Amino acid sequence: MGIIIWLIVGGIIGWIASMIMKTDGQQGIILNVIVGIVGAFLGGWIGGMLGIGGADINDGDFSLSGLLLSLVGAIVLLAIVNLFRRGRVR
Repeated sequence: MGIIIWLIVGGIIGWIASMIMKTDGQQGIILNVIVGIVGAFLGGWIGGMLGIGGADINDGDFSLSGLLLSLVGAIVLLAIVNLFRRGRVR
């Protein structure tokens, strides 16, 4: 059941991040899911370095801080991709 939750939440987080970064027209649902999941790991890593903890999604504990860290991680990931793709962040 954990994988299904990862895919659903990852897709939503990736879609929101792509809307914020205005890359939604360039990527489909699969890339949104990948961006969301990788962004969640990146956000968790950044949050861990800053001492900000989020709840573990596998425990069924959803927290606003965990979702926001995932969103921030996905936005940072899209900014890095845009930087290498276009030479600038949109």
